[in-house]
Amino acid sequence: MEFVKKLQESIKKHFDHNVLCINNTFYKYSDFAIEISKIRAAITDTVEDSEKLIGLVTNDDLQTYASIIALWLEGKAYVPVNPSSPIERNIQVFGMTETKYVIDSSETSLYNDYTVINSGSLADVKVNLEPKEISGDQLAYILFTSGTTGLPKGVPITFDNVQGLVNAIDAEPEFNLVPSDRCLQMFELTFDFSVVTYLFPLLGGACMYTIPKGAIKYFYIFKLIKEQKLTVLTMVPSIINYLRPYFPEINAPDVRYCSFGGGALHSDIAKEWSDCLPNCKIFNYYGPTEFTVYSGFYPYHKETDTKNHNGIIAIGTPQKDTLYLVVNENNEEVDIGVTGELCLGGPQITPGYWKNEEKNAQSFFVRDENGTTVRYYKTGDLCFKDEDGDYLYVGRADFQVKIRGYRVELAEIEFHAKAKSDKKVNMVALDITNSLGNAELGLAVESEEFNTDMIFDYMKTQMPDYMIPMHVRFVKEFPHSINGKINRKELKTYFDIK
Repeated sequence: MEFVKKLQESIKKHFDHNVLCINNTFYKYSDFAIEISKIRAAITDTVEDSEKLIGLVTNDDLQTYASIIALWLEGKAYVPVNPSSPIERNIQVFGMTETKYVIDSSETSLYNDYTVINSGSLADVKVNLEPKEISGDQLAYILFTSGTTGLPKGVPITFDNVQGLVNAIDAEPEFNLVPSDRCLQMFELTFDFSVVTYLFPLLGGACMYTIPKGAIKYFYIFKLIKEQKLTVLTMVPSIINYLRPYFPEINAPDVRYCSFGGGALHSDIAKEWSDCLPNCKIFNYYGPTEFTVYSGFYPYHKETDTKNHNGIIAIGTPQKDTLYLVVNENNEEVDIGVTGELCLGGPQITPGYWKNEEKNAQSFFVRDENGTTVRYYKTGDLCFKDEDGDYLYVGRADFQVKIRGYRVELAEIEFHAKAKSDKKVNMVALDITNSLGNAELGLAVESEEFNTDMIFDYMKTQMPDYMIPMHVRFVKEFPHSINGKINRKELKTYFDIK
């Protein structure tokens, strides 16, 4: 597999360069190669060749990152679990993948019912970075996301899928990492966005800077930008809301690239953030876990490229070899300018949810295009294509709610709520179920309490009465998932309505 071979070559070529900065400690590519080789030898000695799915406890250390590369060199897949998650859930994940072996760098592993490779205490071996022959349809990793049934939902990604991602990013002339780059890696390794924040720095011989577990993410990022002079930032948009109070103190001319993904990027804060990064190219990426992280992007520029809908920056155009299709409820393509569900096709599409045929039947479909059968993934995101060929994000299909029989876009309510507010704060519109089982609208505001009369007076001039939230809650700090996304489900619990 081409990208695995390139990883080997990059690690060997950059032996004297820093590969990781973890909690103010630097490690070189030579250190990385040694750890990869030790873990690889332990895999060879311990794991049967037929076992392809290996559990990985995602600690923030050199050994955990080395384990991913060691497994790939051996043609195996990692199944990551977060050590902060309930062990019952992690065991459930291992049970679903029939995992027998777990790599864990913890001093004391909790996975006593498995064969554990303790990657933190392995004997030295000769450096071995030569990859085995790998078939492209073999799995590279399986990530588990929350499922509606209470069971985690597995998304397997093959080596071919990852190669498709690498080919697409390599084809983009605007983006090119070099060994002198200092790259932010803020993501937990169970989150798909982490794949691009370790894979592309490694391919470019650059250095990654991680966020220690337990640290306040936004404050640590502020510190890294200021003290380490990072050059490449990859973030979820919600993070810059928390950095906003520090914007006057942030002048980061060293930052070359800033990529966003994993949430809606709003135009007002994007411009303010851009002012902090005078020499930076900003990309608003789009893509679900099921399509190997990225599927396309919009090159944002505060003066020339600010296209948005309801204040949400456009998601742009599909990347190399990726197909976008906007469909109605019958999976029929809609016209330009008409909102529908965005579907994705191309080499990065997952083979399908792990052992979940019912979900696969709901989420994937095939259609004939010029005599070729193309398989598509239904993202659940509502979008439309404009006359220029750009795609604009409208909202989640499950954020489109029915109030008094009317279809309501929660993103539109949020846009108008923020439009006339002199407070630069997060606002999230939610559908709340009352005691009669009817849906009502609530507005959560991340702030100390303030008078909202002006906001509501303005909303009443812009929207029909059924779209005006009936309930407001002020929340000091919104709850977030481990991946940095606002946890809307938990936020609803702040509304106790009768």
